Parts: sequence; structure tokens; C-alpha cells
Amino acid sequence: MKDRGTPLPLSTKSGWRTERAGNSLPEVHRSMPVPTKGSWFRKFLAFLGPGYLVAVGYMDPGNWATDLAGGSQFGYSLLSVVMISNLMAILLQALSGKLGIVTGRDLAQACRDAYSKPVAISLWLLCELAIAACDLAELIGSAIALNLLFGLPLLWGIVLTSVDVLLVLLLQNKGFRYIEAMVIALIATVGICFGVELFLSKPDIGGVAKGFLPTAELVSNPQMLYIAIGILGATVMPHNLYLHSSIVQTRRFEETTLGKKEAIKFTTWDSTIALLFALFINAAILILAAATFHTSGNTDIAEIQDAYHMLSPLLGTTMASILFGVALLAAGQNSTLTGTLAGQIVMEGFLNIRMKAWLRRLLTRTVAIVPAVIVTALYGEKGTGDLLILSQVILSLQLSFAVVPLVRFTSDRKKMGEFVNPLWLKILAWTVAVVIAGLNLYLLYGTLFG
Repeated sequence: MKDRGTPLPLSTKSGWRTERAGNSLPEVHRSMPVPTKGSWFRKFLAFLGPGYLVAVGYMDPGNWATDLAGGSQFGYSLLSVVMISNLMAILLQALSGKLGIVTGRDLAQACRDAYSKPVAISLWLLCELAIAACDLAELIGSAIALNLLFGLPLLWGIVLTSVDVLLVLLLQNKGFRYIEAMVIALIATVGICFGVELFLSKPDIGGVAKGFLPTAELVSNPQMLYIAIGILGATVMPHNLYLHSSIVQTRRFEETTLGKKEAIKFTTWDSTIALLFALFINAAILILAAATFHTSGNTDIAEIQDAYHMLSPLLGTTMASILFGVALLAAGQNSTLTGTLAGQIVMEGFLNIRMKAWLRRLLTRTVAIVPAVIVTALYGEKGTGDLLILSQVILSLQLSFAVVPLVRFTSDRKKMGEFVNPLWLKILAWTVAVVIAGLNLYLLYGTLFG
């Protein structure tokens, strides 16, 4: 029998000020067994799932507007930006998963331990704001989809979408695998819809391939640069870093050197494959906009509603618009399934308090639904579009406050022991952190001051 190493503590004690106060997501912590024998594929299947919960945040309705604008204005040119932003996400999510596996702490718990109470409270408030903003984008996206598909008024759509809390609670009570299965099914729905859309739109394959190569125009053209930064800012979601560091701990892997190495490897595969699928979805939205709108001279399409109404006449079939609406609804509902988990992780991790799932979900939904209802009632469709943009700005502002601690913790040998980031990975991770911070500040300045 192969020696799997000596048992390791949940964290490197010398690197942390305090012992963990409790498990992350205690109701499902280490609830899913991992086989110690058998093929690598069987082990990989045991780790399959968390990456897809993370991936839904990278294809939520907040990404759609920037992808549509980029494709309609500049054709396939910004596909390189979609690819680069997803590669950044793959790196950061791999670090997040490693933090949870090695230390037994999620990112919120690690921040509470590493920083003073005022700093930890500030980080918690910023993260709660980001989760509410993300929830707002998903709420509006689902309401727009219901309006487009069934003619339901936006205001009623927002109210109806908010009751999905019942679905989340039902799935949580049945077990974590049910949540993962629902998420994967909805992701598959979005993928199938856009697969058909790409077939109908007949994009220029040569143009698509060329679009994945960065050009100097990305920097020299201010308009293109601004949308490119918007795509970057809308792609990497801060709350996903907290979420991933927690849900990887639902697997009951062996607490040994080899056991943790295997867990890191399979978790990284899981998130990487899932995020490559998210890359396909985001690229598909941009390619669809380029092949349908840009080539027909409709270069000012940025609203989801405009794209929906113009797809059918341009592609010659009502199926195009219906599939677009179904994909939007699935993407919006999918993202809401992870909102409760992220909110619970953040609140319990930063504040070390427990809250019932239904109450946590109700609070998150209330924070999102109140501004959505008020703005929709007063300003209609244009107001919801502006709220969608505002939600992405808030997410961009919060992002660095999650990325910097993550890179710092995983690069600290005292905290990570032998699993610390090697030098090349430290350099790459800090480069990504600096680039994200700089670009998001630029986006924020441009949004606020034009």
C-alpha cells in the first residue's frame, strides 16, 4: 500500500494568530467522500462540481452588456480580452481553492485572522455590497428575460424572481450535490442555446481566430480600451474567491501531504474546465454580436433588450430571440443559486456568527430588490439598464480587496507551508493583482467622470 504521508494540521499554526473558530459552511463541511483507491478519473469525479458553482459568476447577466457592446462596436477584436480575463480568473480561482484545501479556512476567515477588527469589518461591508450588487444584476437579468419571453412587466418580474429563495432552500436541504447538479444543468442550458445561436449566425471563422490575438489598437483606441476594461471588470467576480475557498472543503479528502496535493490538483482541474466553459459562453455572446450586429451596421447595440428584438429579423428566425431569452433566464437564475452561499460564507467568516439560510437569503434579496423595484417603477427599462451598469462598477471597486489578500496569503510560507506559491507563481499572481487594480480604477474613474 502506497504511503500517503503523515497527517497535517488544518493550518500552519505559526502562520495564524488564532485557531479557526469553526468550519466553513458547517452543514456541508467535508460531507462528500473522496475515494482513496481507484482510477484518477474516479477521484476527479468526486471533486467535480465546485468549479461550476464558481463559473456561473463569470457568465451572469452583468457580463452580457459589455460583451454585446464589444461585439457590436468592434466585431471580433475584443475576443482577446475575453480570453485574457478568463485566464486571470482561472489563476485566481486556483489560488482560492488551494487556500481552502491547505489551511482549512475560507478567504473570509483568513482575512479575519490576518487583519485588525476595523479592517476586517470594512472588508466585510465591501464584500456584502459586492454580493448585493451581483444579486441586483442577476435579479434584473432574470426579470428582463421574463419580460422578453412572456411579456411580464419588469416590476412583476423582479418580484417573481425574488421568490427563488424557496428553490435554494429546498436544494440546500436535500444536499450539496443537488445544488451542483442544478447549476451544471443550467450552465448546459446556456451552452446549448448559444451553440445553436452561433450555428444560426454563421460567424467568420477567420475573423474569430484573429480576434483572439491582442492588437495595439486595444491601447491606442480609447473607446475600445474602455469597453475592454469593462469586460475585464465584469468577468472576475470578487465573491467567487470567497465562495470557492469554502466549497472545496465540502470534499472529505485525506489530511495528508499527498491527500492535499491530490485535492489541489483535482480542484484546479475542476475550476479550470468550468471556467473554460465560461470562456466559451462569454466569447459566444461577443461573437454573436459581431456576426449579427456589427456586420449589419448595427454598431450601437449595448442593451440586452435591443439585442433580443433584433436577433430574429437579422437571423431570419424567431428561434434566435427565444434561445437568447432562455439563456438569459438560465444565467440569471443560476447565479442566484450561489448568492446565498457566498453571503453565508462572508458573514460567518468575517464576523464569526451563524445565520439561518432563509434569513440570510431574505436579507440579501431585500438589499437587491428595493433599489430594483424603486428604479424600475420610476424609470422603467432605462433605469434597470443603468442599475445593471452600476452593479458592475461596484463589483469592480471591490475586486482588489479580495484579490490582494488572496495572493498575499497563498504567497506566505508561514501560512501555506510547503504549499506556498513558487516564485514564478508569486510574480504572475501579483502582476495580475496589480493589473486588475489599475484597470478597475480606470474603469471606475471613466464611469464616474466620463
